Amino acid sequence: MTRRIVRTAVQLGALAVVVFVLILLLDNQFRVLPQSIHEHLPAHHEGLVITDVTVKTCSSVNPFSSCRLNQEEWHRVEKDLYLDSGWVSQAYIHVKRRKEEELASSDKIVVSVKCGRLDPAVGEKNKGNEKWESRPAGLWILRSDKRHESDSKEAVTAVDVLFGPDAVEARAGWRIQDTPLLLDTGEDGHEVHLTVRSGRLQKIDRPTPRIRKDGKFKILQLADLHLSTGLGACRDAEPPERNGGQCDADPRTFTFVHRILDDEEPDLVVLTGDQVNGDTAPDAQTPIFKYAELMINRKNPIPFATIFGNHDDEGTLPRSAQMSLLDSLPYSLSEAGPATVDGVGNYVVEVLASGTSHHSALSLYFLDTHAYSPDEQHFKGYDWLKDSQIKWFKETSQANKRKHKQYTKIHLDMAFIHIPLPEYRDEDSLQVGEWREPPTAPGFNSGFKDVLVEEDVKVVSCGHDHVNDYCALPKAAVEGTEAGLWMCYGGGAGFGGYGGYGGYHRRVRLFEVDTNTAKITTWKRLEYGDLNKKLDEQILVSGGKVVSS
Repeated sequence: MTRRIVRTAVQLGALAVVVFVLILLLDNQFRVLPQSIHEHLPAHHEGLVITDVTVKTCSSVNPFSSCRLNQEEWHRVEKDLYLDSGWVSQAYIHVKRRKEEELASSDKIVVSVKCGRLDPAVGEKNKGNEKWESRPAGLWILRSDKRHESDSKEAVTAVDVLFGPDAVEARAGWRIQDTPLLLDTGEDGHEVHLTVRSGRLQKIDRPTPRIRKDGKFKILQLADLHLSTGLGACRDAEPPERNGGQCDADPRTFTFVHRILDDEEPDLVVLTGDQVNGDTAPDAQTPIFKYAELMINRKNPIPFATIFGNHDDEGTLPRSAQMSLLDSLPYSLSEAGPATVDGVGNYVVEVLASGTSHHSALSLYFLDTHAYSPDEQHFKGYDWLKDSQIKWFKETSQANKRKHKQYTKIHLDMAFIHIPLPEYRDEDSLQVGEWREPPTAPGFNSGFKDVLVEEDVKVVSCGHDHVNDYCALPKAAVEGTEAGLWMCYGGGAGFGGYGGYGGYHRRVRLFEVDTNTAKITTWKRLEYGDLNKKLDEQILVSGGKVVSS
C-alpha cells in the first residue's frame, strides 16, 4: 500500500514537472500565461518595451516634408538631432513602444542598438547568425521574435539622445553608444550619441549622509561650473599660454575637479548653481549628466546635492525638468522642495551622527535664489529670496531643532545659496580671502540674513560672483555685539564662465565639520599654482560658536 502511494506521488510529481515545462515552452512562443502571472516572474519588465527604432529627417524648406511619423505607431524623442542649428535640416529619433500585454504576434523586441557604417555582425566572432537591421544615420538594431525577450534584461525599454564627444551616461541601467550617429552636422555641429536602457527601470535608493567614525564630515563646494553641450570654450584661462593656448573648458574643469575629489575625498559635494551655461548648452541634459558622472562613476561614489543659478535654465530645460533628472540619478540628494514654496530646490539634507545613530548631527539647508529681478524698474539686477521660502525655512528649522534636542552633542547648521545676500556688500566686515569684483547681490533685501542668524545657522556659502572667494563676518559679530554668521563665496571653478580680474585662477572651497569639538574649518584649493596648498585655511566655528580668529 505504501509503495503504491509513493509510486503514485512520484508519477504525479513527474507529470506536474512535464506540464510546467510544456507550459513555459508554449508561453515563450505563444504567451499562454495570463499577464498577472507574468507580473510575478522575477525577470519581468514593468512598462513598455521597444519594438523598433528609426531616424526621421526632414527639410524646413520643403512644405511636404515632415519630421513626425504616424503618431499612433511612433513616439518621437523631442530633441532635434541638429540642436536647431541645421540650416534646412531637422532630424528626430522615433521609437515604437508596446505594453507587453499588447504585443502582437508580428512584433519583434529590440534587444540591442549600435551605431556605425558596417553591419555589427561582420567580423565579430560567433555573431554571424545575428540579423542586424539597418536604419538611417548609421543606426543598427537587433530584434528578436522570441516571446520571452520582452521579459528579458536585454529588452530595450527606453531610448534617449545625448550630444558631444564628451557625452556620458549617469543613469543606472543605461548605456551610451560610443560611436555617434552618422549625421552631417557640419564643423560646428555636435556629435549625436544614442543611449538606451535595457530591462526594468532601476529603483534608486537615496543615500544617507553620515558623520565618519572619526567624527568628521567634509563638504566640497563646486560653484559656477558653467558646462556646455560639447567641450565648451575656455574664458579667461590662466595662464593663457598653457597648452599652447588651446583650452577646452569642460575637460579642463573636470580634470581639476577629479583631482580635488581624489585628493580631498569629500563626504558630500554641493553644487551651488550655474552648473549649466545656458548660452552654450542647447541640450542641458548632457552637461547635467557630465557633472553628475563625476561623483557617480567612482570606486567610492560620493553623494551630491544641487541648487540652481541664474544661467542653469536659460537653455532648453526649466528648473523643474532639471530637478526631475537629478532626482532620477544615483547618489543625488537633490530635491525640488515643496510645491507651495517659491522656486525649485528648497530642501534640507540631514547628516546623521556616526555609527548607527538616527539623530542628525548637521543640517544643510539649500534654497533657490532664482535668477533676475522681477521688478527691474525699482530693484535692478538679481532676484531675492521670497517670503514663502523664508517662512518654509523658519518652520523647517524650528521643527528640526525640536528633533535635534535628542542629539547629545552640539548640533550645527549651514546653508547654501547661489546669489549672495545683500550683506555680502558690507565693506566694513572682516574678510578672509579675495574681494575682486563688486558683489552682485539683489537690490531688494528680504531680510534672510537676519533669519539665518535667528535660527542659529553658522555659515552660509554662495557662488555667482566668480572671482570673489572671501568669507565675511559682520563687524558687529566680530565685536561681539550681535550673533555671528560667516558669509562665504565658493569661488568660480569652471572654465566656461568668466574669470579675469587680474589673473584669477579657478578654485573650489571645502568645509570640514568636526562634531567632536563642534568646529567648522574651511579652505580653498587652486586649479593652477600651489596645487597642494590649503589656501586661506581658517576656523569659522569652534565649540558651536562663530569665531573671528
